[in-house]
Amino acid sequence: MKTKTKRRTTARPDPHAPQQIDLRPGMTREEIYQAYGLTCPPRVATLRDPSRRTYGPSIARISSQLGQPMMPHQRYIADTSMEVDPASHALVYRDVTGLLPRQSGKTTIVLPVRVHRAVAMPGEVRKYAPHQQGRQRILYAAQRRQDAREKWVDDQLPILEASPFRTKYRKRLANGSEALIWKAGAYDGITSNTETAGHGKVLDLSFEDEFFAAIDARLEQAFSPAMITRWSPQHWRVSTEGTEASLYLADKVEKGRALVESGEPSTSAYFEWSNLDGPYNSPDTWLSCMPALCPQLAGECICGVDSTGRRWWRHTVRLAAVRAELGKLGREEFSRAYLNRRKGSSLPPDPNMPTPEEWAAVLDDRAAPGEVVAFAIDMPPSRAATAIVAVWLCEIERCPTRTAYDDGSEQAGAHRHGKLVEYRPGSDWVPARAAELNERWKPVGWAIDGASPAMSLVPDLAEVGIAKRAGEPERGDLVVLNAGEAAAAAGMLVDGIRQDTIRQEGQAAMTAAFENARTRPLGDRFAFARRLGAVDISPWVAFGGALLTLETRKHLAVEEDFDPSAFYV
Repeated sequence: MKTKTKRRTTARPDPHAPQQIDLRPGMTREEIYQAYGLTCPPRVATLRDPSRRTYGPSIARISSQLGQPMMPHQRYIADTSMEVDPASHALVYRDVTGLLPRQSGKTTIVLPVRVHRAVAMPGEVRKYAPHQQGRQRILYAAQRRQDAREKWVDDQLPILEASPFRTKYRKRLANGSEALIWKAGAYDGITSNTETAGHGKVLDLSFEDEFFAAIDARLEQAFSPAMITRWSPQHWRVSTEGTEASLYLADKVEKGRALVESGEPSTSAYFEWSNLDGPYNSPDTWLSCMPALCPQLAGECICGVDSTGRRWWRHTVRLAAVRAELGKLGREEFSRAYLNRRKGSSLPPDPNMPTPEEWAAVLDDRAAPGEVVAFAIDMPPSRAATAIVAVWLCEIERCPTRTAYDDGSEQAGAHRHGKLVEYRPGSDWVPARAAELNERWKPVGWAIDGASPAMSLVPDLAEVGIAKRAGEPERGDLVVLNAGEAAAAAGMLVDGIRQDTIRQEGQAAMTAAFENARTRPLGDRFAFARRLGAVDISPWVAFGGALLTLETRKHLAVEEDFDPSAFYV
């Protein structure tokens, strides 16, 4: 009798398996962005925590099953927003806000998250929150119910109907009661931005689409109480920038930027792709903030093809289409829609900041350098440029200002003078230039804010002799400012300008940084917020750091070691 031999079969690779993202705890923001393939990283974004598991890969797989493989920015948003708390097994983020340009694939993020909630989360609830009763309830909202219905029926439902999920729900299309009733135990309906939306029933997942049109927070106020008793609820907002009338959106954007800037733990996640100051008609500007835009000028997009030839994703927007939009929309509307620049907006005044009149009053571009100098280095979150600022003690004979020194008073000799010494694109030039300045000026110290992106320069600075030293400080050491010291530096700079004890040279970059600088709360004090404004404020932040270093380390100066003439070379 012949023995049948089993034929070995090789399992077919899952065509919908998401691309593996290799992360490890301790990675920097730049390393994480690189792991995701973010050639167009967000200007502001909650940082992915590699130590947490996430439902993101499941959502990416669902997106692929829907025929819309996720681009890197969509995958980053999904993975980060769907992180799971290891202790409670619940979602970390209850609130998710995304500010993306038009045609950046917002639907490709929203729809898979809703499907995942409908097909996967009922089982997760039974596992981790068996006490919870009832279906998972999902609501999708737009400014008007008709807008929500059109988006749902015309855009989203056809995608579901053409997918493997078409047998997993029954649809109810009667006007006024539209919904999908999922077999796994979920109700997915639509609503509008009204004061009664979401009232009366529990809610597990809600979406506000294009919420720039919302006139107030009424939808949020309706949704939040309906979620308070639920396990792992989430409220999502996705939109393009609005106008000066978009006060609800403006509040969420400013709070989101401040939250990311603070680095403090939160149950809110924020993601923003924008370019607030580049030339509006430049492809370089578009490529810096439009994550769905393919950088290839012609031919098929191959950006999502790996070394084995497998296609994971593709960009959905081409440069020619963006040029056509520019010609059709005009500058202002194009900038709002594709660069996420708020139409007719400006940051509100900050009572913690000096006034423009106080800033102008301390102008003095004739001061010679003093004999006691400190430096600070800072860069914006984008790492697009780096600033080096010097602050020195200003003596009467070297600082003949228009009025302040005419009386020869002792107070006049107590002024400090700040100068933006270098401000260039990138950062690779910084160590060599710092070494040169360190040798010529013999400063009492160099400062970097410990929360600054410039911290990445610390190893390179150490190699050129500018290093943080344990024990007693020495002249020329690196000073890494902690949060309390950053707050002290901010307060010292603001007080010095208001009290007329600081001088500045009216440099354009420094003045622009001052005009756009705003503060963020830090306990009972404040620090400067790098991510709030449209302009890089790193020169202003460095001004404060150099001032604090001068005041705390000026006793290290040895007069004969310094040649003032070396300042002007």
